[in-house]
Amino acid sequence: MATIKDVARLAGVGLGTASRVVSGKGAVSPATLAKVRKAIEELDFRPSHAARALLSGYSKMIGVYIPVLKGTFYTPILQLIDMELRASGLHMVVAFGVGQSDARRQAVEGIEFLMERGCDGIITMSNTLQDEDIEAFRTRDSNIVVVNQAFSGLAEQCFVVDHRLGGQLAAQALLAQGHRQIAVIAGPSTAPDNVERIDGFMAELQRQGVDTAGIWVAESDFSPEGGWACTRELLASDYPFTALFCANDEMAIGALSQFQEAGIAVPRDVSVLGYDDTPSAEFAAPRLTSVHVPWRDVTLAGLNALLNRCYGGERPVARDYPVSVTQRASLGPAPKSGGRKRRA
Repeated sequence: MATIKDVARLAGVGLGTASRVVSGKGAVSPATLAKVRKAIEELDFRPSHAARALLSGYSKMIGVYIPVLKGTFYTPILQLIDMELRASGLHMVVAFGVGQSDARRQAVEGIEFLMERGCDGIITMSNTLQDEDIEAFRTRDSNIVVVNQAFSGLAEQCFVVDHRLGGQLAAQALLAQGHRQIAVIAGPSTAPDNVERIDGFMAELQRQGVDTAGIWVAESDFSPEGGWACTRELLASDYPFTALFCANDEMAIGALSQFQEAGIAVPRDVSVLGYDDTPSAEFAAPRLTSVHVPWRDVTLAGLNALLNRCYGGERPVARDYPVSVTQRASLGPAPKSGGRKRRA
């Protein structure tokens, strides 16, 4: 395989001159440019990724950190990032949480891994980082963007959704169907976005006269397995309910499966409402009503901001992300017979 040295030798120019032609940076006379290009063509020279990085001063790699590499939430996000980067001649490097340490430590280690690989910039979707973690990263590299978590010292590089509003809309959707006996499967209490959506949900119920002190609430891990297990606990309890709000779609999918196994019809007996409106919501059985968060717009805004920081340019960076409720088959009127109780 031909190298840049072979190109320089065949063209009869110095290595620096050949490098300027390949990188497109620096002044080169028309005659010299023609000679180098002819040598490149004759040798069928194709600079390697490492060589292009040395010539340009950029690795052309963008790092992406996500907590887990599974499920239906992160897959469309990674696909979008990869598609946008490839269209710009860039590459995606993904790190995710591994090992036995807690989620915060995993996020720190994952981002450090991306920095050590020489990524030009990093976009992270962890919601477990602390202010001191972000400050430590900034001292090493200012090209970091955070999606779905806000830091006061990094406001312009954080892209967040109004999850409190999302929780409020979820409550309104259930109340509009006459549901006042409601159960909740929340995500981790350590996740700020989960806390916001649950706070918004409860506040709206209280505002409309629902006593939230006695509401059955379980904390889970945003997984289908967690939704399944919590719903099983709910059905084994004495708590009467006509609707279940899950703090993400994957837990709601697990809940739907548990209801189906228990012979409980959704939405005839119980309504189920999810959150995020991921692709799985549209193809659940029954199709899942969910709070729609425009994650594509949020991700693209964060990515564009990062690319502007890394390489210059004026890619559009949106800051407003409307939240709504996508109505599907899993939400119906509250049954007149009252709330669902423990199976006999």
